[in-house]
This record gives sequence, C-alpha cells and structure tokens, in this order.
Amino acid sequence: MSAAPAYNEDKGGSAGPGEPEYGHDPASGGIFSSDYKRHDDLKAMLDTNKDSLKLEAMKRIVAMIARGKNASDLFPAVVKNVACKNIEDPNQLIRASALRVLSSIRVPIIVPIMMLAIKEAASDMSPYVRKTAAHAIPKLYSLDSDQKDQLIEVIEKLLADKTTLVAGSVVMAFEEVCPERIDLIHKNYRKLCNLLIDVEEWGQVVIISMLTRYARTQFLSPTQNESLLEENSEKAFYGSEEDEAKGPGSEEAASTALPARKPYVMDPDHRLLLRNTKPLLQSRSAAVVMAVAQLYFHLAPKAEVGVIAKALVRLLRSHSEVQYVVLQNVATMSIKRRGMFEPYLKSFYIRSTDPTQIKILKLEVLTNLANETNIPTVLREFQTYIRSMDKDFVAATIQAIGRCATNIGRVRDTCLNGLVQLLSNRDELVVAESVVVIKKLLQMQPAQHGEIIKHLAKLTDNIQVPMARASILWLIGEYCEHVPRIAPDVLRKMAKSFTAEEDIVKLQVINLAAKLYLTNSKQTKLLTQYVLSLAKYDQNYDIRDRARFTRQLIVPSEQGGALSRHAKKLFLAPKPAPVLESSFKDRDHFQLGSLSHLLNAKATGYQELPDWPEEAPDPSVRNVEVPEWTKCSNREKRKEKEKPFYSDSEGESGPTESADSDPESESESESKSSSESGSGESSSESDNEDQEEDEEKGRTSESEQSEEEGKKKKMKKRKKVPEGQEGGLSSDEGSDSSSSSSESEMTSETEEEQVEPASWRKKTPPSSKSAPAAKEVSLLDLEDFTPASVQPVSPPTVVSTSLAADLEGLTLTDSPLVPSLLSPVSGAGRQELLHRVAGEGLAVDYTFSRQPFSGDPHMVSVHIHFSNSSDTPIKALHLGTPKLPPGISIQEFPEIESLAPGESATVVMGINFCDSTQAANFQLCTQTRQFYVSIQPPVGELMAPVFLSENEFKKEQAKLTGMNEITEKLTLPDTCRSDHVVVQKVTATANLGRVPCGTSDEYRFAGRTLTSGSLVLLTLDARPTGAAQLTVNSEKMVIGTMLVKDVVQALTQ
Repeated sequence: MSAAPAYNEDKGGSAGPGEPEYGHDPASGGIFSSDYKRHDDLKAMLDTNKDSLKLEAMKRIVAMIARGKNASDLFPAVVKNVACKNIEDPNQLIRASALRVLSSIRVPIIVPIMMLAIKEAASDMSPYVRKTAAHAIPKLYSLDSDQKDQLIEVIEKLLADKTTLVAGSVVMAFEEVCPERIDLIHKNYRKLCNLLIDVEEWGQVVIISMLTRYARTQFLSPTQNESLLEENSEKAFYGSEEDEAKGPGSEEAASTALPARKPYVMDPDHRLLLRNTKPLLQSRSAAVVMAVAQLYFHLAPKAEVGVIAKALVRLLRSHSEVQYVVLQNVATMSIKRRGMFEPYLKSFYIRSTDPTQIKILKLEVLTNLANETNIPTVLREFQTYIRSMDKDFVAATIQAIGRCATNIGRVRDTCLNGLVQLLSNRDELVVAESVVVIKKLLQMQPAQHGEIIKHLAKLTDNIQVPMARASILWLIGEYCEHVPRIAPDVLRKMAKSFTAEEDIVKLQVINLAAKLYLTNSKQTKLLTQYVLSLAKYDQNYDIRDRARFTRQLIVPSEQGGALSRHAKKLFLAPKPAPVLESSFKDRDHFQLGSLSHLLNAKATGYQELPDWPEEAPDPSVRNVEVPEWTKCSNREKRKEKEKPFYSDSEGESGPTESADSDPESESESESKSSSESGSGESSSESDNEDQEEDEEKGRTSESEQSEEEGKKKKMKKRKKVPEGQEGGLSSDEGSDSSSSSSESEMTSETEEEQVEPASWRKKTPPSSKSAPAAKEVSLLDLEDFTPASVQPVSPPTVVSTSLAADLEGLTLTDSPLVPSLLSPVSGAGRQELLHRVAGEGLAVDYTFSRQPFSGDPHMVSVHIHFSNSSDTPIKALHLGTPKLPPGISIQEFPEIESLAPGESATVVMGINFCDSTQAANFQLCTQTRQFYVSIQPPVGELMAPVFLSENEFKKEQAKLTGMNEITEKLTLPDTCRSDHVVVQKVTATANLGRVPCGTSDEYRFAGRTLTSGSLVLLTLDARPTGAAQLTVNSEKMVIGTMLVKDVVQALTQ
C-alpha cells in the first residue's frame, strides 16, 4: 500500500512536459516524506509579485492541510499575503479589520509582521485605524513581552494624537504595557483632560482611572493642607487678643512663624481635572459616573466631594447589578463622609422587591448614616424590616440595630429592650441572632442587666442554634457573680446534654465549668470533673486539648505549674467590650470602583493607589512648547503646515455644552496648537509669573490686580508705539489676554463681573485728544476698511472711505475664484451687540462680512458698527480684556478716540473661534464705562468658500465617507424649487462656494473651515418627485451635523 506514493514520486520526477509535475506538488508526497524543500518553493511563489503564482501556492497549501500535512512553516508567508494586502487597502474599515485579525493570531512566529503592521497603522491618516493599532498593542505585548521598548515608542506617538477616537484606546494600551512610565503622560495631561468630555464612554473610564493615579503622584493632598489651613486660621483668630496684650516683639515672632506653613493653593492642573470630569456625573453610563465619583473621593477637597452623592443616588434606580456595585462603594464612602449622603437617607430605604444582597448593602449604608438626629426614623425602619420573610435580611437587621446601639449611647437601652422582646419570637433564627447581639451589648454595662442574663439562661432549653447557645453560656460564665444561683443549674443541664451538643457549645460548656469551679467550687466541683471527663474522650481533638489544658490549669496538683496560681486571673480577667464595626471600614485602602474593592481582596493586575507626595513635583513638566512656526506671520507657510488631509480634532462638542465646564472649547484649544494666540497652557514667562502670583494671593484679589496691570501695560503700549506698528502688537496682546483668561478660570464668572468694573473704575482716565478728520493709514491697518454692503462712514471713522473704495475689488485668496460661483459678500444681516439703553446712548451692532481678515487668515472678519445716540461725545472707545475660553483669540480694533453725538463708526476685528460655535466674550470700554458683550457665530460663518471642479469634488467626497458623512432627507416647499432660491438660501446659511454640476437637480457647494482648513462638502439632491436629500461630507463631524441642521431649517422655511 505504501509503494504507490513512492512510485508516484519517482514518476513525477521524470515527467514529460505535457504531464503534471507530481513531484513538485506537496499534496502528492508520501505520509512520512521528509522532503521539506518543497516549502521553499511555495515560499518563493508566495513572495513573488504575480497573483497567479500566489493563488497556485495557496491552492497547494490548502490541499496539504486537507491531506493532514503540517504546513505551519508556511504560516508567516500566508499571513503576510493575506493581511498585508488588506492593511494597505484604501478603505479604512478594511485596513482596521485586517490589523484586528492579524493581532488576534496568537502565533509568536508572526510577531515581526505584527509589529510592522502596528507601526504603520499608528501613522495612518484614519483615526479609526490608529485606534485599532492601539487595541493591538496589548495583544502583541501579551504574545511577546520582549517587544515592550518598541511598543512604548508607538504608545508615545499615539498619546500625542489629538483625536478623541484614539485617546481611550491608547491610554488602555499604556495601562497594560507600561503604567509605570508616568513621564509619558506629562505632556499629554492637559490634552487628555480637555478631550475627556468627547471620548467614548469606555475610554472615559480608562482615562479617568489613569488620571486618578497620576494626580495622586503629581499634586498635593487638598485634605491634608486644608486641615493645616484650618489650624492656622484658628490660631490666628484665637490668638488675636493675646497678641494685643503682648509687645511688638511677639508680633514679629508670630509673623516669622506663620510663613513656615504656606496656605494651600490647588494646582491649576489639579483644578482642570476636577472641572473637566464634573460634567460626566450626568453621563448615561453608570461606569463613567462611578469612575468620576471615585476620582472626586480620592482627589477633591472635602467641600467639593458632595457633588457626587446625587449622581450615585441616581444610579440606584438602575439594574440590580449596577446597584450592587454602587452600594458597595457608597457603603465605603459613607463611613468617612457621612454627611455627604445624609440628605438622601430615604433613597436607601429597602423595597420588598430588592434582592437580598441589595437589602443588606442598603442596611449597611443606613447604619453608617445613623446619628442622634435621624436614629428614631432609622429604628422605626428597622422595626419594619424585622417582620420580613427573608431570614438572612432579618439577621442582618438585628446586627444593624446592635451597631446603632453601640455607636449612639442614648438609644442603647431602647435597642436592648427591643432585642429582648425579639427573644419571644417564634422564629429560632431571629432569637439566635438577637442573643448574639445582646451578648455584645451586655458586655458594655453588665451590672445593670442582671435580669436580662437570667432571662437568657431560661432560653437554653428552647434555643437550638449553636451560636446562640454558646453566646448564652459565655454570658453566664463571664458574669456568674450576677446570677450565682442560676449558673450552677445551667451547668447541670448542659452536662446532661454534653455529648449531643455542637463543638462550639462544648467549648463554652468547658469554659463555664472552669469559671464556676474557680468562683463556686463547693457546688460545681463534681460537675466540672464530670464535664472534663466527658471532654477528655470527645471525638474532636480541639475539645480534648481544651479539657486537658483546663484540668491542669484549675485543678491543683503536686506537679502543677506556676500558672495554676493565676488561673482565676486567666479565666476571669476583665475583657473589653466588643466594638461593632462595619465590614467596609478597611476597604478604603483599595481604589473605589475597582474589582479589588468589590472583592475586598487584591485582584490580579490591581495597581495600588499612590500616596500623596510630601512636596509637589515640578508642574512645568506638563507645559507644552508652542512650535516656532506658529509664530510666523507668513500666511502661506502656515497654510501648508496647518492643512493635513484629516483634521486633528474630531472631538469637538456641540454648541449646547454648558459654559461652566467649557470642555468643548478646551478640547478644541488643545487640538489646535497652531492657532496664533496660544492657550493658557503655553509656557511663556508672563504666564508663569501670573501663575506664581495666583498661588501666592487670593484668587479674586489677584484677578483684580492682574487685570489692572494688563490694562495699564496695554495703554502704555498704545502711547509709546506708533500707529503703524499697533496692528503688529495685537497678536501678542491677544495671547496675553487669552493666557490671563485661562488663569482666571478658577473663579466664577459672576465674581469676575463684580470685581472687574471696580478695577476699571480705579483707572486714571487717559488724556482726551481731538480726533483728526482722516487718520494716516498703514498697511497693517487694511483690515479696517469699510465694505460696500455696510452703511457709509462719517468723517471721524477709522479708515478713509476712498481707501475702502479702492480695496473693494481686492481678493486675498491664493487661487483665482469664479465670482458667479461663490457665496455673497456679506453673511447674515446686522445683529445687535449692545442696545442703546443698556449702553447709555452707545448702540453697537455687528455683521459677519465674509471677507478675509488681513491680520490672520484663520480669523473670522467681524464688522462692528458704533453709533452715538447720546448728547455727549463718547471717548476712548476700545476693546477691554477679553474673557475667552482657551483656544479662542481676538485681534482687537484700534481705539476710537472720540465719537461725537449722532455720529457712527465702523471698525473690523478678527476672532479665531477655533472651529467651534463657542461664544467670544469681551468688554467694550469707554473712558468711563465698560460693557460686557459676546459674539456667538453660526456654524456657517466658520468657513470660507473654495473653488473645486466637478471631478475634484467627487474625488474629495469619496475620501470623506463613513463616519465623515451626514445625510438628511427633507421636503422642499414649492417656493424653494428654483436654482436661484436654493443657491441663495444655502449660501446665506453657510459661507460656501458653488461647485459646477452636470445634473440640473443636484447642487454642490464646497468650503474649508478657517482655523484647521478642514474640507466641508455639501450636496443637495433636489429630486422633482419625492423627498430631497442633503449630504454633508466633512472631517469635522460636529460641524457637519450642525451645518445639516441649519441648512435644512433654511430650505424648509
């Protein structure tokens, strides 16, 4: 039978040109063939560039596997051909799926291929592929831990990624591979805090857990320093009278002693973490809420931890599994922070439908929250629970009553009487648990409760639960002097049933016999000897050993040791009363929300929560240097560097975010480091100086002084610098103002509004000068010309009208645009910025001119129209210190020295909204007043039109599919069917340019966002019949969603 394969091999070796070459077919070899050179041929076929040879090789390999041959040597070559081709696929979903499959193959031989694929995917243009690369890192690390150094390099690269899609995944990889490399987090700390609000829920949990441990190593403990601060304040307060009585020398000594303890000032980065995680308490995910709760419990000052209570109570309405985890953590929190949950006491009342484990946890929380104020309510609630049919729950309730009696002395007698009444209960388990608790309570005041001990002694005939019988015997033996007549009789009854008792009861019978022998040997000597004789031959060796030990200790003999003389002290020594404590008391050393805390045991992979440092590490390690090229004023250079194919910020939030937390603007400012005015996190000298001043002084007073100083500096600059150079300083001033605004974020807006007017009133008014009829204009002031669509300007305007007329036809774009295809020159109509009544005669309107802003192409050009309807001239009209979210910057307009009654003026200012609809808040200041105003842009004003051919439009649209495409169906009214009306409504809503289209019923528009240069493509398929379809393709998904909403609203009105 075995000759046939061998014959075939020989035949195949000499086959003619027309015959199949069996010898080269691995599937035709013998079962025990040892010729492995064929694999080299197959490897060579798989490594060629010809698909036909690869396909033939794959067929032969499949045939080998079907015949049961070992083809494992060919595995890497097959994987390389199958996976690598898909990894280079133009579709991002295919590339990600290929990497996911490749990383799931648990074969060490393909580790080099997997590493190359991960490195390539980490640099992929698609954030989805980069996210998949981050997921593959822990898989490769578990397969081959020797690749750790290379994987850390990939993690460091992905940590610098500014997309929210990648953030959670790379932090998870960091936690799995190198959690000890905390230096990788320093530069990315602020970015992670700002992106947190927009990360998916799974990623939020991972990031919050990691940042909790990071904060414990980098910041000072707010709780410890608060206590030091309280001590200082108390000593200063109570020592004031004594200091008055002492001489001046003592005052000097006291003043030198006080600076030794610096008052605690929270690190701005510490505050950033707390502020950006607080909105997540409203998350729909219980895991996110729990993660934020544990972060606040471990990191926040005592006064701020209370905000998590309401969120945790909300989770108690969820499923029983969620309730169980939440209640475990609440039980631990309520031991240290009882006052946090006291207002929500009724939320922990037990329902009849709750599972037993939920009931017991709620009982634990109610016991922890009990105090002298609410104890009557809690005891009435416990009284109801005792009637439950759930015996385990009833037993836990009785133990809770005992704990309340132990902790609150004034209700001890009430609880004890109630427990004694339970001794007559029909349920034996209730009686037994009551006996155990009564025993513990009686140890606190045994002399006052002799009658209760007698009552318990009578129950020995009825109670059969071993623990209860043992507790009664221990009580009688411990306090036998209070019941001298009953104790010997109890011993007699127990000696009669000794052999039938449980082991725990037998041990207590031996103890009772020993104690009675030492105190009343006349009546109990024979009984003791009888009990010890029975115990000597018991089956349990513990009982036999206890009997021998007790006999040698209490019965004097000639060979008795020195311990026999001290037997009474050993057996009848006074014992401290037991302290009934919560089982959750010692769980707080585990991090809340962790599996180890849930199990009360250290789980595999658990990382200990670090202790607070004694001294704060250097905070400058978290400063991110702004690249030098961002300071370059050359517009073309910035365009080349700031227009990647895919945008770096996809984690922006919508316009409905609350202004208190400002998570949206902060995330956008982090993701756009290329904006001209850096955020408050830049490491400039002025920022560092301001932060040091902020730490040394109070927040409110510091904000007053810094604003005064900043304003004075600006006024000095205006006086010293010629008008031609004033525009060049505006960007620096913008950066200063943005940094100061980020530092003052720690104070509330209302406080600043109350403080700042006072600081402005303290200023000395600048000298009034008469405004010339026409000012000399330099090239840096070209931004201030008046467009044709704006009202004519009176003589004292900033720029002459002749210059504005000369500049009307000037285009500042790089490529020639077709005028008929672009959007209108101006956007929406005038909008009111300041009403003349609120402005005391000064009325201010603004319009979005949709013309390029000459100072910075990333800024939106806003025309501000001033009119003086009062009887007096308005002098020194200028822009005050702006209060802006990080990332948003303003280039202010030149000061209007005087505006006569009845006259008007128009100026141009630039605002970089950082591709968000967040409002820009600033102050319009005159010589005597300042007015708080804000400009919030529609999403359509955040972009500029671009001209694309039809083929270019289709090519770019094909790249922006999947998650970057938003589609909405709508019904167009009859009045909106003509080309003119459709184009007018779309371009009035969004600053987009028309793209030529060969189809009559289809409209195409294109534009780019001003800050990031992200492409925005809009397509309207206005079918003659049926619903029309609106499609927006944009790298900015949030902008795309908002744009669809606005355009649909405009077309359907």
